[in-house]
This record gives sequence, structure tokens and C-alpha cells, in this order.
Amino acid sequence: MPPAATLRPAKIVGFGKAHKNGMATIKDVAKLAGVGMGTASRAISGRGSIAPTTLMKVQQAAQELGFKPSNVARALSMKSLGMVGVYVRNFTGSFYGPILSAIDAELRAVGRHMVAANGCGDGDARQQALDGVDFLMERQCDGIVLLSADLTDADIIALQKRFDRLIVLNRKLPRLATHCFTADHAYAGRLAARALLARGHRDIATISGPASAPDNVARMAGFKSELADHGVKLARANQVAGNFHFASGHAAAEELLQRARRDYSALFCANDEMAIAAISRFTQAGLRVPEDLSVIGFDDTAMAAYSSPPLATVRLPNEAVAVNGCRFLVNLCYGLDLPVQRDFEPLVVWRQSLGAGPHPPLKLKIPSAAAA
Repeated sequence: MPPAATLRPAKIVGFGKAHKNGMATIKDVAKLAGVGMGTASRAISGRGSIAPTTLMKVQQAAQELGFKPSNVARALSMKSLGMVGVYVRNFTGSFYGPILSAIDAELRAVGRHMVAANGCGDGDARQQALDGVDFLMERQCDGIVLLSADLTDADIIALQKRFDRLIVLNRKLPRLATHCFTADHAYAGRLAARALLARGHRDIATISGPASAPDNVARMAGFKSELADHGVKLARANQVAGNFHFASGHAAAEELLQRARRDYSALFCANDEMAIAAISRFTQAGLRVPEDLSVIGFDDTAMAAYSSPPLATVRLPNEAVAVNGCRFLVNLCYGLDLPVQRDFEPLVVWRQSLGAGPHPPLKLKIPSAAAA
């Protein structure tokens, strides 16, 4: 996964860190960076278009000179607080933390700051999400990054009409295609199925995420479609729903254990947290992973490499998705010209939780990544 911020300072020589009178000015920054004062001012303030290489030179010059623009003056001149809002459902678990850190680092690289909000207020999850986004709008954020499975497509379209500097992560809305950044969850689900088929598994159980989550719907649809393409159909009794959290993975594994007989050799879980919890419950029941049951997860969160055994999974480049969505928004809000990528390739990460199955393995095309 690429680092959250890829701006690397250019090497600039000619000035020491300390200005002769102890107070560097924008004129000093422009001279050290080898640009005009207007260009330096645009780079510092974020107003107007500027090339990434020039931005890096000005940022490095400002750092060497210890130049610190007045936030109050900048806010008055820009009519902007230099803040970008980020809405996520919650701040817990292994999914949201790395995304928030990636966005924060990307904003700091261009002199901006993040204001994060999660579900708040009364009502169900949908209403809390709407209230959370309203909170960010009321704080006069320059732009908003939205990551929510609780809002409907119609909700998001309505929000974007109210506030056009809004981008969406982890889902795709045709009417807002340019403002959406996501990996292909359906294709990633297909890769999970291919990994099982390639190891000789055809009798498979699943633990899905919530039916209301678009990313879960897409990855499960892709998973089932790939199996169907190879003549494999999932038994209804071996399909259990969870909610992406550890407890639901543990409970779903318990439900599978209560079946009259275990007629599956592998388990696919729609995220890593549920997969790790399921492994724990199956191990408590005396089953060995992968000797008695193979398990594959989804996302490749940091903990996947440290589960016991290490979890095979499908890696989604969630941080890269967040970084590029953030860059698009920064360009939109502040007139910068940061590079923006829109193609994010899922990869299978082979680890010890996925062993050989009882059927002949299939030779399939499976883009893979080295295990951490």
C-alpha cells in the first residue's frame, strides 16, 4: 500500500533555517524556492492552481525558514477555515482507523486539517449519519469526505446537492461517479472464490456482512457469481449473516457449529474481523485451521497477519482509495493539481489459514500480493 502522503520535499539550498531577523516572510520563502511571490502565496494559502513540484519546493522552503503563516489572516483572506470534514460510522475497529490516519496525513501535507465525525444524535443509524454530516456542514468545512453504508443512494445525492464539495468513499453511485472512490468489491469477491477453488474447495460456508451495506452486497454477489461460473452452489444452511464486528463472527461460527453436520471444507467471511473471531470459535470447538477447515477473510487489515494461524484474505487498497478521494477533494476545494488515481486493484494474500481442499484444484487467474 502506498504511503498516505507521497509529496517528497525537493532539496533546496541557499538559505539556513534561521532568517537573519528571526522572522521569515513570504518574500523569503519565494526567494528560497525560486518562484514568484504570487506563486509562493498560492502554494501557502492553497488558492489557485499550482503544479505539485512547485508546491513541494515552496513547502520545503517554508519549512527550512520556519515560516508559519497566520491562520487567522489566511482564513480571512480565503474566507475558509482550511478544514475538511470526514464522516465515518464509528472510530472503532481496524477498518476506519487507517483510513482516518491516511486522510489526516494527506491534508497535513498541504497545510489543511481534518475534522472527523461519527454517528451522533437520536434515531437509527441512517438518521445518525445524516446528523453527523450536518454537524460537519455546520462547522463550515471546506469539503466533506463521506464513508457510510447506512445512507441510501438517494440520501447521498440529496446531500451532494446541498453541499457540492462532497466525495464518497467505498461505494459507487452512477449519478455521482466523479465524486466516488472505491475498489471493485464484486471483483474482489470473485477473487476470494477463485482462491478457494484454486485450493480444491467446493463445499463452502459463508459469513456475510449486513444486507444493507452496499460493499457487502457487492462482494457477496461477486463471490457467488464466481462459484456459479464453476458449477458450485452454496447450501442455504451454510450461509450466515453477521455485521462486520468480532462478536457477530463468533456468533455466526457458533450457529454453523450447531448444524447437524459439517459438510463444508472452507469458510469465506466478508471481512477480517469476523473471520478472526470465527477461527477462534472453531478452534475452541476442537477444529484445526486449516487442517479441518480453511478460512479466508476480506480487507487485509493489519491484524490479519497476526491471527492464529495468519489469515488468508483479499487485500483491498482502502487507504489508497481514501488518499486519492482526499486529493480530488483538495484539488476541488483549493485549486491544487495533486495527482489522482481511480483504479484500485484487489489482490489475494495467501496465508496459512487456507489449506488444500478435497477436490481437484482449478487453475485460475488470481492476482496476488506477498503476505506481510
